[in-house]
Amino acid sequence: MSTYNIVASTDESTVVAEYISEYSHPDVYQSEAKLEQEFIRLLETQGYEYLAIHEESALVDNLHRQLELLNNYTFSDTEWDRFFGECIAGSNEGIVEKTRKIQTDHVQVLRCDDGLSKNICLIDKNNIHNNRLQVINQYEESEGAHDTRYDVTVLVNGLPLVHIELKRRGVAIREAFNQINRYQKDSFWAASGLYEYVQIFVISNGTHTKYYSNTTRQAHVKEQSGGKHRKSKKTSNSFEFTSFWADANNKIIADLVDFTKTFFAKHTLLNVLTKYCVFTTEELLLVMRPYQIAATERIMSRIAISTNYKQTGKTKAGGYIWHTTGSGKTLTSFKTAQLASALPYVDKVLFVVDRKDLDYQTMKEYDRFEKGAANGNTSTRILQRQLEDSDSRIIITTIQKLDVFVRKNKKHPIYKKHIVIIFDECHRSQFGSMHLAIKKSFKNYHLFGFTGTPIFAANAAHGNHPLLRTTEQAFGDKLHTYTIVDAINDGNVLPFRIDFINTVKMPERIDDKQVYGIDSEKALSDPRRISDIVSYILEHFDQKTKRSNFYTMTAKWDEADKQNPKKTIERREKRRVAGFNSIFAVASIPLAMKYYTEFKKQLEATHRKLTVATIFSFSPNEEEADGVLPDEDFNVESLDQNSRDFLDAAIKDYNATFSTNFDTSADKFENYYKDLSMRVKNREVDLLIVVNMFLTGFDATTLNTLWVDKNLRQHGLLQAFSRTNRILNSVKTFGNIVCFRDLKEATDKAIALFGDKDAGGIVLLKTYSEYYNGYDEQGEHQPGYRELIAVLTEQYPLGQAIIGEETQKRFIRLYGAILRLRNILSAFDDFEGNEILSDRDLQDYQSIYIDLYEEFKKGTHSDKDSINDDIEFEIELIRQIEVNIDYILMLVAKYHQSNCTDKSILTTIDKAINSSIELRSKKELIERFIEQVNISTKVDEDWRKFVSEQKEVDLSAIINEEKLKPKETRKFIDNSFRDGILKTTGTDIDRIMPPVSRFGGGRAVKKQGIIDKLLKFFEKFFGLV
Repeated sequence: MSTYNIVASTDESTVVAEYISEYSHPDVYQSEAKLEQEFIRLLETQGYEYLAIHEESALVDNLHRQLELLNNYTFSDTEWDRFFGECIAGSNEGIVEKTRKIQTDHVQVLRCDDGLSKNICLIDKNNIHNNRLQVINQYEESEGAHDTRYDVTVLVNGLPLVHIELKRRGVAIREAFNQINRYQKDSFWAASGLYEYVQIFVISNGTHTKYYSNTTRQAHVKEQSGGKHRKSKKTSNSFEFTSFWADANNKIIADLVDFTKTFFAKHTLLNVLTKYCVFTTEELLLVMRPYQIAATERIMSRIAISTNYKQTGKTKAGGYIWHTTGSGKTLTSFKTAQLASALPYVDKVLFVVDRKDLDYQTMKEYDRFEKGAANGNTSTRILQRQLEDSDSRIIITTIQKLDVFVRKNKKHPIYKKHIVIIFDECHRSQFGSMHLAIKKSFKNYHLFGFTGTPIFAANAAHGNHPLLRTTEQAFGDKLHTYTIVDAINDGNVLPFRIDFINTVKMPERIDDKQVYGIDSEKALSDPRRISDIVSYILEHFDQKTKRSNFYTMTAKWDEADKQNPKKTIERREKRRVAGFNSIFAVASIPLAMKYYTEFKKQLEATHRKLTVATIFSFSPNEEEADGVLPDEDFNVESLDQNSRDFLDAAIKDYNATFSTNFDTSADKFENYYKDLSMRVKNREVDLLIVVNMFLTGFDATTLNTLWVDKNLRQHGLLQAFSRTNRILNSVKTFGNIVCFRDLKEATDKAIALFGDKDAGGIVLLKTYSEYYNGYDEQGEHQPGYRELIAVLTEQYPLGQAIIGEETQKRFIRLYGAILRLRNILSAFDDFEGNEILSDRDLQDYQSIYIDLYEEFKKGTHSDKDSINDDIEFEIELIRQIEVNIDYILMLVAKYHQSNCTDKSILTTIDKAINSSIELRSKKELIERFIEQVNISTKVDEDWRKFVSEQKEVDLSAIINEEKLKPKETRKFIDNSFRDGILKTTGTDIDRIMPPVSRFGGGRAVKKQGIIDKLLKFFEKFFGLV
């Protein structure tokens, strides 16, 4: 392998500490070609070699030369052909396999002509400057679905690892994003498929520049379906998950010139590619964000400097990271632990959580990042064994287990070892005797803490150890900050929308908008108040949790391995679910018991199906002075008998719902917690009543609403609110908070403390009036719903055709903006009755919108190069306001009641079907049923019978026409309806096909024809059977 002789070495920061742009923007117009030339010129000044490579043979020849230089080895012709065919361009490998090669299997084995083997390195991860960076542009690919020409590509050792797509200034950056999506679909897989090695994409219009990985979180991506582009599966097509680069102060570096000087600095790009990407066990590539990289490097720097200056065992050897809840602290801590454990002078890394449940959750997360990277423990005895085992480099444990170990082992060799200790949520674990005992026992340590809500002098409790009152006193310097304001600005978490609901009658002098808070627990636990609150929640539950919207999610759960019952394996299943779920935080255990009872009573009275669960355990204090939510572990022994009996009865209800077998005995209660946690994440529990549990450290993307009847402040308030603001999809635009106590002042103070004094406008959603009537922001007027509807009805009146492509695009953008506003406004109670458009008009406009969607979609599949990158359809939002089959059947019942004479109802049915994406595929089915309706028809019963019979007729026809295997096909279809998705990738379709020769191309055509028929059949009957 080639190497440089090191004269001087320095650990350069990947993320620049502070970036001040020196770039002066010229006044002249800059074309896309000029933008590209300037970008390449800048890369050349930074040490990149420009190559005039425009076709594959030259690309492969250069790769050949670069790998020889990197590995200091000359391939024979046969060796190169063999290595290229087997290790670089395998015919059965796609994006996932090639990503694994770069991230984890970057050393490939060459079978030499003499029969020996030699390791060939694709990228040098130990000495990053041994890797050569080259840049090419206007590379042409003619073997894909369309002839394509790519803008700019960065080659690392000859492999295309970074691809840049540019648009001229003034064009939307999304166009560059859409262009890459087309390339992934149409041509990256073509020829030798070398462009599937791209790890990072960069998109820019000169003014704004963003980056993203070649794969993104599965929950947010619609996987490419099968067919001829089979290899392009799991590609990133979610614009929401593109990121800006920034400096260490979280200041965005958006302009292409500035981005090039920072992100494309050789050491930065190579560090990101070799150190700060994580290829998970779910086969997804996570590229760490700049604030995560900055925090990791600050910790690594502190470890190196304090070791050199012999400061270990002191506060100055550590520090804390303030990264807001939901910003990915676990990934940052994992990467930190991974890099620290690789240091030759560090013996172990301890990752310490403050609760048993977080121990289990963190272990699962670490396992997702890299299987077997860390060691968990279920007892102090196992912890001791791991501390004594030199192979256990990273250990995850609880502070309680560590405290027991320290108390039982006054002297132990581990205390003299070089240890890095990382505390998660250090605002909770940092104070008290446990913290002091650990610091006293270990002699040669670095102590670091991660927190989303630090303790400052302004919010410190007075009862704690006088020298450990604040986070800084306990852990040392603040090493990096990323506040909730930064996270919301960057789009990494959602803002909050808060309702304050008055639940106690107010004296007349109180302003009507102020919630009248009464301290008296008697008034707050009055049965009438509890009944009113439960009624309010049930009445508004579907609205707040958006139950009219359907989406697909991946459910995950553990089950015993049949081969080894002591082992558990994770199962996954795609499910189609309606809306989100919620947590109800209440002030005390007695109040939790009253609410649970009232929910049961009202649900039984209304025959409504909602899964309500509760969990609580003994906690010495239900509210603490500094706003930190008190520890609630799995201690149910200390509960009074009445509370424990009630909890047992509630768990019995849970067991009946889910066929489980839990109770309040020690082990079973802990397993109840884990099972409940899993079912909340999988959206199987609709509403969970808690006192303190689940309000910190619990992440579930399907949670969107927190109901609050509890005094929350500072840490506790922001931690609890943050359960709701994880990003999931375009329908979940904010975290819903519904307060039944006056928390307005407490909310403002918490946001000022943990964001900044001007944070309120960023962290909290705008008011109903602003969304409805419009508002001014940064000197620009943002039109409200009322204004947009006025434009819609004036410029696009119903009954008049929308002619011309540009006019159609303007309509699509306008109606998309209306849909996004309706999505937000639908969560406000005031919107009901103020929609302006009638239901009939809304359906008509929706029909036009869907017609255009289907028309434009057709264009993307034709051979003509007329794909529209500059428009985006809000189809996910259309689905949440569309009508469903129940509504249609209600109309059919009305038609039946009119003795089948009221033909206006048939018109209403037709309009309703046309306004729905889901129902269009079922139109023929519905119309044929209506034709059969007569006076003797029992609508609901006969509809179910008709659908069942028609499904069998249609499926039998497909089986006979395509000569499919009947038993296997029916099983495959039944599983598809159960899972909510018809899988066209993998071998499922092959298993049901008749024998067809794999040669001559006939099999692929036959398979695609079967897929098309089954997809049409699936869409027709999905949701009906």
